[in-house]
Amino acid sequence: MEQSQTIHFQSCTWSELTDVDRSLLSAAIAAADSAYAPYSQFHVGAAVLLDDGTVVTGSNQENIAYPSGLCAERTALFAASAQHPGREVIALAVVARNQQNELSPAMPCGACRQVMAEQQNRQKRSMRTICFVSNEKILIFEGMDALLPFSFSI
Repeated sequence: MEQSQTIHFQSCTWSELTDVDRSLLSAAIAAADSAYAPYSQFHVGAAVLLDDGTVVTGSNQENIAYPSGLCAERTALFAASAQHPGREVIALAVVARNQQNELSPAMPCGACRQVMAEQQNRQKRSMRTICFVSNEKILIFEGMDALLPFSFSI
């Protein structure tokens, strides 16, 4: 039996973002500056908004012994969990800078999506994901089912 699934997301411009989402994306942009990416030259920043208003950031950290590095999204989520145990994640924003230091489209990789899905499952609350594509196109996913419809689950 053939089935299909619809993915729901919002597309907006930078100026259409709420102040909270714009601030979260700005924190992710700043976090990209601390990325260590000598191999890919792809600097990624992520910012996590916790339920108490705290913002925790992370950046990608590459390593010559690939795959020993870590993506920005997982860095931010793991730091949030370690530094603020028991807090729920309301939203995660992700951006990237390319080799020319220009903002570039960014979407979480599969491993990050699985970690994000487990965070959402653990807290039993949807987590918004805000992905920068351009100033004219920012994608907002209201839950992990849109980004990873067939995630591993407990």
